Amino acid sequence: MIPEDFEFILGNLCERLSESIASQGIFTSSLEFERQAREHLEALLQDSGFSVNFNPHPHVFPDIVLPPFGIEVKYTLNDTWRSVANSVFESTRAEGVNHVYLLFGKMGGEPCVRWGHYGECVVHVRTSHVPRFEVEMGSDRSLFGLLGIAYSDFAQLPEDEKMLHIRDYARARLKRGERLWWLEDKEEADHTLPIQARLYTSLISDEKRALRAEAALLCPQIVGSSRSKRKYDDVSLYLLTYHGVLAPQVRDLFSAGSVALRADSTRGGTYIQRSLLDIQSEMKRASFYLPDVLFYEYWGEIVPPSQRIAWWLAEADKYAVDWCPSKSLFLA
Repeated sequence: MIPEDFEFILGNLCERLSESIASQGIFTSSLEFERQAREHLEALLQDSGFSVNFNPHPHVFPDIVLPPFGIEVKYTLNDTWRSVANSVFESTRAEGVNHVYLLFGKMGGEPCVRWGHYGECVVHVRTSHVPRFEVEMGSDRSLFGLLGIAYSDFAQLPEDEKMLHIRDYARARLKRGERLWWLEDKEEADHTLPIQARLYTSLISDEKRALRAEAALLCPQIVGSSRSKRKYDDVSLYLLTYHGVLAPQVRDLFSAGSVALRADSTRGGTYIQRSLLDIQSEMKRASFYLPDVLFYEYWGEIVPPSQRIAWWLAEADKYAVDWCPSKSLFLA
């Protein structure tokens, strides 16, 4: 069967489901809608050689598998054609499915059932614990049009390459002061956000120093003027989104006497400078063990580990007022 013939059947399927709504009322559950969709499809495919599976695996994508065709079924009681869909990884995609369609039952407003090409209906990625597609029937824009890649080609990519496209899309939508909280290359990534938040003040000393060093390295703007209201925003976001650590007074991590005077109790001088002098060794270590993706996220480019301190000093010099980081830090 060619795609055009299968799409003709999909049109008939929508007509039958719509007639059922007109005569018997709306489908009151997604399970009932999908069950009747399978029953009508089975009848429409009679003598075609296709057989509808009425007991599929609960997590298979798409919901109805008829290789080389597949149908993802969506249902809502609301008056909307938009819905959260499957994981961008499609790790449970059925083998042999090359043409994926969307069957959507909208029970709110004026009830209606429609079908569309799945790739053309994907309009957005929602970032939860796993990035998921959002679909919208009848939209005039497609996510894959924005990404510059066909859905069929995207589906064939390995997970890390899929995430390159998804991260670029998500990063382009960030507002000022926002950061991506998910950096993983795949679902089973090495890094996961701790399920319980921790207060910075409750951490042991060594962990505090390590976190301060990582944040300082990623955010050279902290050396800027004390009048800059937003220079610590990225530090707060990094600690919270990557480590699950809440620092109520993030400015104190670098400018309080408790950190600035730790190595030398003599008062005076620039406290941010003195606090960074005290964690130089930790910053050097962090420059080698932090992953490339973090530097791309915070610096906008990937810098080789051996060049990260030099890059940081050049950026810090642009921000600093009344002192020069490159003439004070990392001299040994």
